[in-house]
Amino acid sequence: MADSIKVLLVDDHQVVRRGLRTFLEVQDDIEVVGEAADGAEGVARAEELKPDVVLMDVKMPGMDGIEALRKLRSLANPAKVLIVTSFTEQRTVVPALRAGAAGYVYKDVDPEALAGAIRSVHAGHVLLQPEVAGALLSQDDAGGGQGRGTSLTEREREVLGLIADGRSNREIARALVLSEKTVKTHVSNILMKLDLADRTQAALWAVRHGLTT
Repeated sequence: MADSIKVLLVDDHQVVRRGLRTFLEVQDDIEVVGEAADGAEGVARAEELKPDVVLMDVKMPGMDGIEALRKLRSLANPAKVLIVTSFTEQRTVVPALRAGAAGYVYKDVDPEALAGAIRSVHAGHVLLQPEVAGALLSQDDAGGGQGRGTSLTEREREVLGLIADGRSNREIARALVLSEKTVKTHVSNILMKLDLADRTQAALWAVRHGLTT
């Protein structure tokens, strides 16, 4: 389907990949375009297949999920990465989010919730559970100090607040009566001015500095 969300599965357990594929293939708007058994293969397949969303395990032999994430970001690969993990410890999840993941789900997630998470990150949302957001905020420098915020225009602060509320660019455009292209420009300016790498860091910065609505 031309409008389907293209998904790449990266997990070292074949049974997990098979289970994910079996469920996702019955979704009308999701297409599994490939699989990989480790981080290095996942990066190569992501560059080859250009998926919209990568479901990435964290703990894998060789290149793990976090290192694969960093590699994809260094290559400017546009795929949204959704971490799928069996580890609930913050020391596992937090580094993945810092490396650029759009969010995470656990491997025992309800299938419909997984499909919803894929659609959500594809739409530009950031999936952060409260306890993990708190852990990120409590660590040193979630992305820039308050002083950098003074360089933001009033409109950029509005956009940043909506990013923190989990809005996609399309939703922000509707809320502020702007074109989606204009919103993208505002987002780029926000990341540049605050010296942030992605929307996850922008959302955390906004929460830390009270810009949520």
